[in-house]
Amino acid sequence: MALEGSLKEFGLADILQLIFFQRKTGILTLEGRLDVVRLLFYEGNIVSAESKRRIEANRLGRALVKKGLIKEEDLQKALEEQQSTGVKIGNILIKNGLVEKEQIQAIITSQITETVTQLFGWKEGFYEFSPQGVPVDKEIPVSLDTQHLLMEGLRIIDEWSLIEGKLTLDIVFEKTGKSGIQLTPDEEEMFGFVDGESDVSAIIDNSKADSFHASKALVSLMEKGAIQPREAVPIAPVIALPKAAAPAKKGIFLTRSITAIAFLISLSISLIPLSQILVLRNTDIKKIQTSWNIDDIRFKIEKYLYENGSYPTSIEHITKMNDEWGNPFIYKTDDNNFVLLSAGPDGKEGTEDDVY
Repeated sequence: MALEGSLKEFGLADILQLIFFQRKTGILTLEGRLDVVRLLFYEGNIVSAESKRRIEANRLGRALVKKGLIKEEDLQKALEEQQSTGVKIGNILIKNGLVEKEQIQAIITSQITETVTQLFGWKEGFYEFSPQGVPVDKEIPVSLDTQHLLMEGLRIIDEWSLIEGKLTLDIVFEKTGKSGIQLTPDEEEMFGFVDGESDVSAIIDNSKADSFHASKALVSLMEKGAIQPREAVPIAPVIALPKAAAPAKKGIFLTRSITAIAFLISLSISLIPLSQILVLRNTDIKKIQTSWNIDDIRFKIEKYLYENGSYPTSIEHITKMNDEWGNPFIYKTDDNNFVLLSAGPDGKEGTEDDVY
């Protein structure tokens, strides 16, 4: 049974967390106003990201050319071969000895990361997760830890709060043609990647700068009048997406919303000043990590029930881990249910800062 709904009601981080801790295999489709993104999961981790607006084969090829790893003519020959054979562009380039597997993996990993992190900025949209088999590239295996990407999302929120409302990763810039503008070395470097076709995420891929410094330079270029956003055309909605034939393992989704992670998304779409975010960050990171640990322990408890026919009598049968404040998790059980929580920062059960 598919999990579907609105991102306003169930945040992206909640969805990713469920998929990760349930070790799900399948396809998560997210549809927004300007893009449709498909994230492919294998046992809870992301193995591929597909964007309707950004054709991944062309994006990978441009990154390789601009990094000087292949020549334009080599790319064109590889694209022609791809059209006739259906083989992925990266596999063709490796087979022809033009690039190393590790170079392809590094670029694909970076592109998936940028695709996923830009989704944290979506304020509205629809999602659907369909459990099913997904193709795994055995020649160029890529698998990103979903939990790590959630933490990366928190980092992106902090950094992007400085330029919130000015830039998103799917904006395509074009040069204005104005002369006499004084640019810094960082701005000159980013200016060279602006071609009217590459969006911000592609420019970051092609440059050697990290996402924040590259974005900061692009914002400065825009404010100086050297570049301007090209208007994006909304895409047609997707009617149907093909599904792989191989069935996924059966499992049960936890339906509990993760309050701490939902708070993470609320930060991403609010106008909280950076100073306030930084004050809250240490406590909330501990709450988020504790919430993740609780879900991980819940999964192990359910697995214990499945294998033994009853819940464990003590949490120590599952883990000896404490919460982020050094206190033991609180575990209570009866024949039909169990309760698992952390007493939170104050160490007192039943207060407002308890973490479930």
